[in-house]
Amino acid sequence: QVQLVESGGDLVQSGGSLRLSCAASGYIFGINDMAWYRQAPGKQRELVASITNTGSTNYADSVKGRFTISRDNAKKMVNLQMISLKPEDTAVYYCTAEMYETAWGGPKDYWGHGTQVTVSS
Repeated sequence: QVQLVESGGDLVQSGGSLRLSCAASGYIFGINDMAWYRQAPGKQRELVASITNTGSTNYADSVKGRFTISRDNAKKMVNLQMISLKPEDTAVYYCTAEMYETAWGGPKDYWGHGTQVTVSS
């Protein structure tokens, strides 16, 4: 069974840093884009950062210059390095990936269960 599992969420003070990791497991033939989303209480889920399988990245304006997304294709992992954290970064962070289970099947979108990031002022 293909799944994504996030880790690294924590409670940190404003100005602090965290590194989130997400590992894909199960039988996976290939992975296209990977991304991090977040959802704060009472708000819609929003894209934080994405990365293609060739390493091209995209960031939400609110995190540019503070967050860095990276991936390790051999380990089937995507990471999110976060610095200069602000209280408004508080949210549940979700990992997502478009993955192929077989060579002949189409890609499917998978989501992790999320990891909580809380930034205190």
